[in-house]
Amino acid sequence: MARKLTYKDSGVDVQAADGFVKAIAPMVRGTYGPSVLADLGGFAGLFDLSGGQVGGEVLFRRRYHCPALVACTDGVGTKLKVAFLMDRHDTVGIDLVAMSVNDLIVCGADPLFFLDYIVTDRLDADRMVQVVKGITEGCRQAGCSLLGGETAEHPGCFPENEYDLAGFAVGLVERNRAIDGSRIETGDRIIGVASSGLHSNGYSLVRKLFLEQEKMTVDTPVDELGCTLGEELLRPTRIYCNAMRSVLNSYRVKHVVKGAVHVTGGGFWENIPRVLPKGITARIERGSWTIPPIFELIQRLGGIDDREMFGTFNMGLGLVLFVPPYYADAVLRRVTAQGHTAWFVGEVREGKRAVTVVK
Repeated sequence: MARKLTYKDSGVDVQAADGFVKAIAPMVRGTYGPSVLADLGGFAGLFDLSGGQVGGEVLFRRRYHCPALVACTDGVGTKLKVAFLMDRHDTVGIDLVAMSVNDLIVCGADPLFFLDYIVTDRLDADRMVQVVKGITEGCRQAGCSLLGGETAEHPGCFPENEYDLAGFAVGLVERNRAIDGSRIETGDRIIGVASSGLHSNGYSLVRKLFLEQEKMTVDTPVDELGCTLGEELLRPTRIYCNAMRSVLNSYRVKHVVKGAVHVTGGGFWENIPRVLPKGITARIERGSWTIPPIFELIQRLGGIDDREMFGTFNMGLGLVLFVPPYYADAVLRRVTAQGHTAWFVGEVREGKRAVTVVK
């Protein structure tokens, strides 16, 4: 008589999944605000757009007259390969949140909630708890709720002990306060806000350079970096939500931030021109900010020219703001008051709709 198969025999452990949900529940609930209506474990998350009663007034009705929802999605990419090599999984969740919420805030939106999707060959509860720990930390830094998520086991579809991540963020913006770059004009100042390093882009090139060409490992100490290679490569993406909130909430009438850019894949050449009107050039002065050592190391070891570097990496600037000259100093102060390092890195001029980096 043939043996009776179970779902667990095929590689899916439902009991392990239930235990995983129970383990992450306190962390997830820690991101909830008064707008989250459904508890963990339902089929979908509910978010109250009235925001609850604050001082007798309905929060969102008080703050917004004509609100628009803003949504985006992203992943972590091949940076996950570094996490697998190091068997460290508590930081990639921060990257996951950062890649989406940073896209929201440059539109002027305030992140409301986040959803995650985790897919793996076999559920390792301890490892996945660490991933969710990072996701909840990212949500805490962004000031949004982890409203829900999905963890899927796909036996035979992934190498053993590997997984992939996707994230989805939803925010809210007053329609006439949305930042689209259309108001950028000649003479506006450009503020660059420091990245924490590579963030989550360019890792296919980075892994090829360090792990294949240079035969380094994640445990290799690198004097120029002051840490091991793996520690540098796994450094989490910086989240800029509080800095943007501080600036935008201080100028609720004036359009002080005319354009904002999250510098991700495609570097300067692809990201910055997205917000520029026709006939406008963003002139960036190299040397006006501090480029982290990791980029200089990559360029030297790889013999990579400037064009490629600025087209692949953020080069030390994760967020770029376009502001009128009159408000530039005040905006810079507000950004740095939130714990970020920022510089005046250039100005807007007439010319081709593009960005130029000059020495």
